[in-house]
Amino acid sequence: MIWDKEETLPREEIKAIQLAKLKDTVRYIYDRVKPYRDKMDAAGIKPDDVQTLEDLKRLPFTYKADFRDHYPDGLFAVDKKDIVRYHASSGTTGKPTVVGYTRNDLDMWLNNVARLACMGGATADDVAQISFGYGTFTGALGLHGGLEKIGASVIPMSSGNTNKQIMFLQDMGVTLLVATPSYALHLGEEIRNRGIDPEKDLKLHIGLFGGEGMTEPMRDEMHKVWGDQFVCTQNYGMSELCGPGVAGECTELCGMHVNEDWFIPEIIDPETEEVLPPGELGELVVTCLGKEALPLVRYRTGDLTRLMYEPCKCGRTTCRMENISGRADDMLVIRGVNVFPTQIEEVLLKIDEIGPHYEILVERRNRLDVMTITVELIDDRLLDSYAKLSELESRIKKALKAQLGLATQIRLVAPNSLQRFEGKAKRVTDLRKDGL
Repeated sequence: MIWDKEETLPREEIKAIQLAKLKDTVRYIYDRVKPYRDKMDAAGIKPDDVQTLEDLKRLPFTYKADFRDHYPDGLFAVDKKDIVRYHASSGTTGKPTVVGYTRNDLDMWLNNVARLACMGGATADDVAQISFGYGTFTGALGLHGGLEKIGASVIPMSSGNTNKQIMFLQDMGVTLLVATPSYALHLGEEIRNRGIDPEKDLKLHIGLFGGEGMTEPMRDEMHKVWGDQFVCTQNYGMSELCGPGVAGECTELCGMHVNEDWFIPEIIDPETEEVLPPGELGELVVTCLGKEALPLVRYRTGDLTRLMYEPCKCGRTTCRMENISGRADDMLVIRGVNVFPTQIEEVLLKIDEIGPHYEILVERRNRLDVMTITVELIDDRLLDSYAKLSELESRIKKALKAQLGLATQIRLVAPNSLQRFEGKAKRVTDLRKDGL
């Protein structure tokens, strides 16, 4: 099902909409957001200089660091009285990236999520169980509102509590699951371990997945766990841009359709910042069109992908972005949560009993991501006291949980036992293979 006519417009009409909205957006952000006005002035460009879509590449970039430098709301374009919702995501320094929505922003956001839900096969007849964590994370409330908009019934289950998840899947006749791909695999495997056959004993037949990437091997494994009838698609977004709703896969599974009447995607070389032609792999840069509270021009996402402009068999004419192939920076995605090594380092350096050297190991066990952090003790005499080691380990875990929002495993080792590096230290080892 196609939700809006804008998804099927001829390319020239899409470009005309983008140009009109781009001009308005550039003027709006220049007039209302001083940090961006300063950037444009420094670049020697004024709003009236933007006359074609080609002129977009003349505008300065927006970076995640801009959110940090102007925390919490220095990039906002409206007064606080106009904000009806706040969300936030993790930042590289421990401070969250705060985003805000006006009433019009919420309507636009949830309508875009409704589009991607329909792309993935959702209808008004579905009963949707949302297994994302609720809170300032945009994923849960975004999918919640978008699914309600198309008329689906929504169960705001939140994350965790696998026993209750399974009970509701059975008792409520759930047909659609919203989750991270890794949790969906874990949940499906647990269901089969209990002697339940998802194909025969459940009504579930759709998965709308986000929060972390889903590789094709992972999709194949999803069918092994949930059955051949299970249609699973992934969607793309981030808090800074609006949350989920930027792009999503249709059931043809040939890339994620970008909602181009609200977002202009570009691909750049992350080193030279040169705009690359369609089909080239590079860093995704997104300009948001028509946002009131937090307009963004040329936001560098750090995600590596490529763009395809051929019309899709599903009937949509919007461009498609290939599944994310990696990051231009060192961010880790652990169970749908963005984690930066600098966040971990900030916590560890505040704990007196451990030194500054650490290693991060990421593995996948039982379909779930597990992060183990190895740290050195300053005084090896602590190794002789189980009680003191246990208390220290608990304290580190608690501090990291407060900072990252997820549980970690801690391994305490003797002083000077971790590898030293003369050049850039390799702190992270990611053993997750092929997405499984």
